[in-house]
Amino acid sequence: MIHRMTRRGLIKASAKAGLLGAGALFAPRFIGQAWAAELAPGMIGGPTGFDGAETYQYGPDTPEGRAIEGARALKAKGVDKIVVGLSDGSIGQLTQPFPAGAPSIKELWERETGITLEIVGLPNGQEFTKTMQDISTSAGGFDIYSTDWNRLGDLAESGGIAKLDDYVAAYKPEWDDAENGYVGGAQGVALLNQYRGATYGVSLDGDFQTWVYRTDLFGDAKEQADFKAKTGRDLAVPKTWAELDEVAAFFTRPDKGMIGCSDLRNQGWGYTNWVQRFTSMGNPNQFLFAEDGTPLINSEAGIAATKEYVASLAVHSPDAISWGWPEQYGSFGQGNTAMTCAFSNLPKFLDNAGNTGSVVTGKVGSMLPPGREVGGGLIRRSVLWFSLTGMVSSQSKNPEAAYLLLQWLGSARIYAWMTANPGGYFDPFRLSDFKDPLVRQTYHAYHMDVVRETVARTVPTINYAGATAYHNALDENLMAALTGAKAPEQAMADVETEWAKITRRTGEEKVIEAIKANRAGWPTLVDPV
Repeated sequence: MIHRMTRRGLIKASAKAGLLGAGALFAPRFIGQAWAAELAPGMIGGPTGFDGAETYQYGPDTPEGRAIEGARALKAKGVDKIVVGLSDGSIGQLTQPFPAGAPSIKELWERETGITLEIVGLPNGQEFTKTMQDISTSAGGFDIYSTDWNRLGDLAESGGIAKLDDYVAAYKPEWDDAENGYVGGAQGVALLNQYRGATYGVSLDGDFQTWVYRTDLFGDAKEQADFKAKTGRDLAVPKTWAELDEVAAFFTRPDKGMIGCSDLRNQGWGYTNWVQRFTSMGNPNQFLFAEDGTPLINSEAGIAATKEYVASLAVHSPDAISWGWPEQYGSFGQGNTAMTCAFSNLPKFLDNAGNTGSVVTGKVGSMLPPGREVGGGLIRRSVLWFSLTGMVSSQSKNPEAAYLLLQWLGSARIYAWMTANPGGYFDPFRLSDFKDPLVRQTYHAYHMDVVRETVARTVPTINYAGATAYHNALDENLMAALTGAKAPEQAMADVETEWAKITRRTGEEKVIEAIKANRAGWPTLVDPV
């Protein structure tokens, strides 16, 4: 249930609890601002200057309005700047106006709060390294870190990021709102923003791995006839892993430079596709760990998933173990791949008339992740991987203002407007995003409906303390299996051994608590067979 608090109620409750400090006294709302006259009746903020701008405007008793009023009160108390470390590839979504006539996100925040937003670009792929440098040297160079979601537990345990629960209670971000919040409500909040049951991050991305395919190939009459002759069944979008492997084998034609599937197999990325195969082996989920911390990968399910993973190399590029997402996107855009699993932004870039290098414009479809029939149901599971998340530095002198910026950026109206902007990598993930007209225009309507349902079927990868070590152990052993250096059975046995060592080294009690709390972020959705 969503409990909404009035402004007066918020002030009273916050003052009683002593939560808001300087933010307890709200400043007057935009008095004397000429641009305020452009707002729709009852609105206190939001973009103006383009058709449909009122969609992204907000009243005082909204997550955006509460964040803005709280920030203005802090400005009156002396807060004048927030420094954000942000991946280079996403800066444009905050600094480039969109659409024509609109202000930029940065301009709007500064206009409404008076607080300067300083954005420090971090090289793509080095966000965590730069974050750890700031923490370990006590440099205090940032108020907000924006790094990958999987680092949440490591950063929380390091003491480098602040716990946000008091601010969440005071300012009511409404992430679990049934209409506009996270997919899955409380489950989605646990998945994206929490570690060991507490809030440490605010999601600013939607890196849910999503399956796409070539509609021109699947709709071709000759391909359909040839597939029927070869397999005895109709060519269709695969619902199970067995069907996916069969369809991929059919479309794999080395003599024509065509591969059936290009979900990644390289180090650092590929194992997320193993996770999809493994976690779909239980009803509702095959977990990576038992609740007592025992690794579950050295099992019939783990070995079977690894054998499938290795066998699928036959329908990939000969260079698959060295392909990253640039090669994956390039092959699909050049028309050399039938199916793949990628970030949800693939159609935004490749099914785009402005991309003259893509030959698949108008020929892309998206599908739910493949699954398995287990216990009378079809278990389809995707995975969350990377996904930039905003975290407040424990060194910040203005943690409340930093949180308010994150609440504002990650709220329904502002986030939809921001993610629709093609100037960066932030991807949609909220219910409000999937029905937003600008988002659906940028990402394509056919894709948004499938992404929404994919999010509902997404399992977390590891995001608790030791995450890097756990992932590296799995990654290295899967690579050994792919190259033939280890049999699948040996690879899984070695992962189990390494994971047990990592748990002991990290602290069994802490890891077990995190594993149990992590279960709240797993989906329970089971599809009919």
